[in-house]
Amino acid sequence: MLAVDGVAEAADVAARIPPPERLAAGPVVMAECFQAIPCDPCYHACPQKAFLPFEDLNSLPRVDYARCNGCGVCVTRCPGLALFIVDCSDPAGEALITLPYEFLPLPAAGETVTGVDRAGQAVCAARVVKVVPGGPRSKTSLIRLAVPKDYAMTVRHWRRF
Repeated sequence: MLAVDGVAEAADVAARIPPPERLAAGPVVMAECFQAIPCDPCYHACPQKAFLPFEDLNSLPRVDYARCNGCGVCVTRCPGLALFIVDCSDPAGEALITLPYEFLPLPAAGETVTGVDRAGQAVCAARVVKVVPGGPRSKTSLIRLAVPKDYAMTVRHWRRF
């Protein structure tokens, strides 16, 4: 339970997953914000205006998935590291997950890592596809992982073996 151990419950996660047809259409943001706190950088950062206006500063973000192109700008601006990009459009069975990362050293493209779930438990091997180092506006780097498609809604971080 989120309030006790920091891990979101399945029902909370299910409410934040884009529709299956949108997941299959290409990269799209997932906003795993579960607590109403004063925060709205995602709304201001999105060049596609995919985040809908907040009812108030404490509202949870809502996404117009039709407007999201999966660019990832919002991911680097989220102070809670609660946003990431999922791309399930590969018919070969791999999903790409773009995650925020704020540590050094950065992994290298091609490196094999362990994909972990929201509780930090290992779930599968993952391949680092791309690393985008943080820039001047945000020090948050983006790490794109390839994982088996069955784990697209499970893997939320990674660690070295």
